[in-house]
Amino acid sequence: MNEQTTAARPKNQGFKNAVLALESTFGIDTRMLAMVGALLIIWIILAVMTDGIFLTPRNLYNLAVQSTVVGIMATGMVLVIVARHIDLSVGSVLGTTGMVIAAFQVEVFPIGAFWNWPLTIVIGLALGALIGCWQGYWIAYRGVPAFVVTLAGFLMFRGGAWLITEGRTVAPMDVTYQVLGGGINGSIGFFWSWVLGILALIAVIAVSMYSRAKHRKYGCRVKPMWAEVVLILIAAAVILGFVEVMNSYYKPHTEIPRGIPVPVLILICVVLVMGFVSKVTKFGRYVFAMGGNPEAAELSGIDVKKTTLMVFVVMGVLCAIAAVITTARLNAGTNSMGMLAELSVIAAAVIGGTSLAGGIGSVVGAILGAVVMQSLENGMVLLSVSSAMRQVIIGLVLIAAVWFDSMYRRRR
Repeated sequence: MNEQTTAARPKNQGFKNAVLALESTFGIDTRMLAMVGALLIIWIILAVMTDGIFLTPRNLYNLAVQSTVVGIMATGMVLVIVARHIDLSVGSVLGTTGMVIAAFQVEVFPIGAFWNWPLTIVIGLALGALIGCWQGYWIAYRGVPAFVVTLAGFLMFRGGAWLITEGRTVAPMDVTYQVLGGGINGSIGFFWSWVLGILALIAVIAVSMYSRAKHRKYGCRVKPMWAEVVLILIAAAVILGFVEVMNSYYKPHTEIPRGIPVPVLILICVVLVMGFVSKVTKFGRYVFAMGGNPEAAELSGIDVKKTTLMVFVVMGVLCAIAAVITTARLNAGTNSMGMLAELSVIAAAVIGGTSLAGGIGSVVGAILGAVVMQSLENGMVLLSVSSAMRQVIIGLVLIAAVWFDSMYRRRR
């Protein structure tokens, strides 16, 4: 018994040392690396099971568009969960704001006016912020648990979406507005896709070099130059490969490449903003401090109530952005918009490494989680798996993700 235990320890210790060396050399989270590996395995399995259909440019284009709505809301759910709260109302908030946008655009404002759709977007964003403020007020200043408040919101705003038009579908949306949903003309084309891809690659190199110089300036440890080059080459392969795939899908009955979908560009902008907010701003640091230790955060002078309120305001705005993409893509406001979306959003955040215990989370991880969720959903649709079985499988994946998170935290 003792000999087996003694033999196992060096083996386990050797694995841990290898993991630590990988983290130290490349400066990356091995959990994130494991998630990327899991996503690639899922893609390979689905490609084999669908005879290659899953990895065709057409399906990957659709997968990218389908992932945007969940991805956008998941970036906000990261902050909510990191702050030790939960939001069960995001799908209903999406439905309510989407119906308001559609109703104003089709039935209130003059159809065809150049200011019609921009003003409806502003109204939708304002409504999302107001809903977030309402829920955040009860949670932060009245001490009602977020589970209860957002569960009530789940019911209230789902009913509100129906009451706005009494269950009617409102359509059609403005032609220009439809571009935001990634339809036939909802992409930026071959040339601008490559321009954006090259600019993104230049930005990656610039940020990498700036970070390296800043670390040297303040005497911090820097990655080996070869490791920096490897990471840049991997980023280049991902960026340019993505552009090539998007340009490989053509518009119907033509040989004109579609390019990067507009919803994906919106998602990229949201990720950049939310990443900046969570890592650079005081607000982001306060949220993570609250999640790590709420009592210590309050004693250190952080306005916990105000920060909590702002977290839910941000979540409401992101739901409104998701509603814009959804209504533009459907070319209508429907009563079923956002139905059960809260489950996908929470699952994406958790699968992406956000700890339900609070204090730990990543915006990029949430996007990976959203892609994993949508890949499973997309692949199972291609395989003609029933809706009931899809829910069972996704539920099992969520349990596995939480188990993995708990095991990872325990080992760390």
